[in-house]
Amino acid sequence: MAKHVLLATLVLVASGVAKAQVACENYGVPTTGSASCSCPPGFGGPTCSSPACGGDIFQDEQRPLVSGASTTALANVTSSGCACEAGWTGVGCNVCQSPTVCQSAFNAAGGSTPGVSDSGLNNTLTCNTASRVWAAGEMSCDVSNPMLQAIYPLSSTLTILRTLNTSLTPSPNRTSFGPSGSIYAQLWYAGVEQFYCAASTCSQTTTNGSVSWACHDLACTCRPGATFCGGLPAANLTATIDALGGDLTIACDAGGGCAFQQATLQSLFGSQGLPLSGCTFGECVRQGVIDADADGSSDSGGGGGGSGLSGGVIAGLAVVGSLIGLALLGLAVGWWRQRRLRRGGAGNRYHGGVAVEWTDISYVVSRAGGSAGWRAFRGRRMSDEKVVLDGVSGKVEPGEMLGILGPSGAGKTTLIEILSAKRKSGVTTGAVSFPARTTSGVRAAPRIGFVPQQDVLPEMLTVHEALLFAARLRLPEGVSAAEKRQRVEDVIEQLGLVNVRDSRIGGGEGRGISGGERRRVSIGLELVASPDVLLLDEPTSGLDSVSAAKVAAVLHAVAHDAENPTAVVASIHQPNSRLYQTFDRILLLAQGRALYEGPGGFAPADHFTAQGVPYQVGYNVADHLLDLASESALPSNGSVGSLGDGGGKAVEAVVEDVEKGGSSGTGRWRNALTAGASAGCVAAFLTQLEVLAGREWKIMRRDKTLVLTHVGVACVLGVFCGGLYFNTDDTIAGFQSRIGCLFFLGALIAFSSLSALYNVVEHRPLFLRERSNSYYSPTAWMLSRFIFDVVPLRIIPTIIVSTITYWMAGLAPHPANFFKFLFILVLYTLAMTLFNFLLATLFVNGGLALLLSALSALYQMTYAGFFVHLHAIPPVLRWLQWLCPLKYMLEALAVNEVGAGLAIQDTLQGVPVDVSATLIMNLLFGFGDKNYYRDVLVLFAFIAGFGAGVIGVVWFKMRETR
Repeated sequence: MAKHVLLATLVLVASGVAKAQVACENYGVPTTGSASCSCPPGFGGPTCSSPACGGDIFQDEQRPLVSGASTTALANVTSSGCACEAGWTGVGCNVCQSPTVCQSAFNAAGGSTPGVSDSGLNNTLTCNTASRVWAAGEMSCDVSNPMLQAIYPLSSTLTILRTLNTSLTPSPNRTSFGPSGSIYAQLWYAGVEQFYCAASTCSQTTTNGSVSWACHDLACTCRPGATFCGGLPAANLTATIDALGGDLTIACDAGGGCAFQQATLQSLFGSQGLPLSGCTFGECVRQGVIDADADGSSDSGGGGGGSGLSGGVIAGLAVVGSLIGLALLGLAVGWWRQRRLRRGGAGNRYHGGVAVEWTDISYVVSRAGGSAGWRAFRGRRMSDEKVVLDGVSGKVEPGEMLGILGPSGAGKTTLIEILSAKRKSGVTTGAVSFPARTTSGVRAAPRIGFVPQQDVLPEMLTVHEALLFAARLRLPEGVSAAEKRQRVEDVIEQLGLVNVRDSRIGGGEGRGISGGERRRVSIGLELVASPDVLLLDEPTSGLDSVSAAKVAAVLHAVAHDAENPTAVVASIHQPNSRLYQTFDRILLLAQGRALYEGPGGFAPADHFTAQGVPYQVGYNVADHLLDLASESALPSNGSVGSLGDGGGKAVEAVVEDVEKGGSSGTGRWRNALTAGASAGCVAAFLTQLEVLAGREWKIMRRDKTLVLTHVGVACVLGVFCGGLYFNTDDTIAGFQSRIGCLFFLGALIAFSSLSALYNVVEHRPLFLRERSNSYYSPTAWMLSRFIFDVVPLRIIPTIIVSTITYWMAGLAPHPANFFKFLFILVLYTLAMTLFNFLLATLFVNGGLALLLSALSALYQMTYAGFFVHLHAIPPVLRWLQWLCPLKYMLEALAVNEVGAGLAIQDTLQGVPVDVSATLIMNLLFGFGDKNYYRDVLVLFAFIAGFGAGVIGVVWFKMRETR
């Protein structure tokens, strides 16, 4: 208590009576007007360095002291020859043990009190031998630790004076020292004082017979020359003892066992600190003080009768509560919006059909595959650009079916995608409009149906389920569920899919419907939304003649529907004569330019015959047109000309149009298309989530192999890992095995999370198609993937393997430690899953994403702290550990394990070792024993960062670009 000495000195100087400065030991206080010190009970002499030898605490300076004791000689003098009077015990004879000795000693010292106070309370002094303190009590305990006893084989004793309330001590006060809420302690080895400590701001807590003192501002001083403090050079504890500070807890259980708990001591001897045994307690206190609180309902000067929730637990509960509240609020808002949309009716619809008209469509891309936009285009030579479309114009009315013909590379697919408003990587100019006849005069965005060349379908769903999925998401909320189901049935009948209605679509290695039926299902996914315009990219590609004829017949029927005529535009690679005749209009492309646009049938042949290219009677008109388009010099727009120099003119036209439209490179195109582009998602967010969750649930129930494999592997690995580390002991080698077990679990989670990456890569094409057609928002898709991927495939297997391993390996047996263990592993699982989600969404190449994920797992294993000590890493590379989630997981699990009171009991070269596992953890791995909640927060930060990255990439980058 250096601050007490300083305060006393200042008082003496201020009063002008400080004649000499005295260096008081044992935190004694200089006495005013004399060169002596006021000493704690049990010490005397001019500097409080001489321990008492017999007598009692009421004799004060009259007590006999150790003969010849002084500051320099104390380390060589023992008090083993001192005998305590009857009823007193402990080093220095300060601990009373008999009910009557306190009153007798008090009277002998000249004190006197009436039997009953004026308030009716009994003022007779008695000896309280319980661990609880009412005023000021002494305690004496044996220090019991095998490792200390091996180094210091003689007996060690710790004496502590606990002062709770000085106003309740006998008057004149000789049983306490210092202010209320303070302690003074001395450690004795073979009867010789080794060091002394003091702490202030103490509070007492009592619970079911257990007593705990929590203090602050601990300070300790080692006695120079004592055995602990240099007397045994091989084990000099001076630096350690003098550095003791901070908070102190003295905890005693109902059986009399106590512990001296301080951060440094806990790191050496475990969470219980320095263990104490054989404790005796003695407090001289008035009987009335005890009687006033006999039921123990209150605690004078206490620090509360129970332990409340810790700050970390409160913060965690607050975060969880906030997340649950936000989720409930989101559900409530989604439900309200869903109900509002359903009450709003089916919304505005077109009547009388919608036409498609495009004017001077040009499209230019870099031959090197560079980025799109005018900034990338401007600085490149015209020879570096490739003209895909060059000033193409055309129009299709409702009730007409247009076929776009041309050889490979003519620009058919590009034109279809531009009309469908798909994202393109090149520079597009021109205008697209959708003129419509409306009876109400209200203009709404047309519903554009686009069928890509490749069939991307949910393989595990049946035909009916896939079409119903599209209907529930693409028809307005105002359309009833019965109407949506009826619409699906009508489309199934219209497409001739009744026989395969309840068959799974299949694909890849799974058996399913035929190629022609898959093509009709792709068309049906657009037809269920009642599109105003239907655009198809080579709908008959890869089909036999019969299947192609069925698809053409369906498209012809859709276009010429008596009630809802629809404009249908389809690109055709190589149609037969029967298929060719189904088209009402034909657009012939060659090298990006339109050679013919007009009626179908024999009209194109007559057109080119008039231009000097005769048609051979009986020859397939479609083949004739394709042969013409494959020639190098062809008539265009009524004149014969070469297309060889059209590219340069097209690029010049694009440059001029770009400069007029602005630096975006697509200004005029975007302005024209905005007025007639398809609307966004029509289903409410809650509906999107419900439908997506329903589809994921169906797929999971039908394809059980993924879930069963994850669960089965988790069980097998749990038994394997638990058997490998079965009942790990408490030796140093056993502790290393414990950390190895925890490291194994972390590495297992890191590598098993690779399947999350593969799942996203596998579902990516379907998501891109459905998002481009406005089925649902990316948020709904991410939530559904998170729920049906993370929970059954990540969290549940993690809990299984961890639970099996935990109890088989014999880790910390307390339930609280087990749940903290699971909590950390679940956080790490979420972090790794989101990290793999991020890689899968960020890189189109799934192989590259898989490679990066595997390399990151190896990097984490390197910097986790198991293979290399974290403090031994060179500084130039050490900072990489802060980017390693596995490091925080392993550290948190290790801290949780040692925080349960794990003590290392081993023998090194015949010397027993009984220390806290915290010390070994820090020496072997460099982990901090106070870092559990810090690691939790860091793992939460990784989860938030990876989650934000996934959201950003999916929203702004994971789009269909053609």
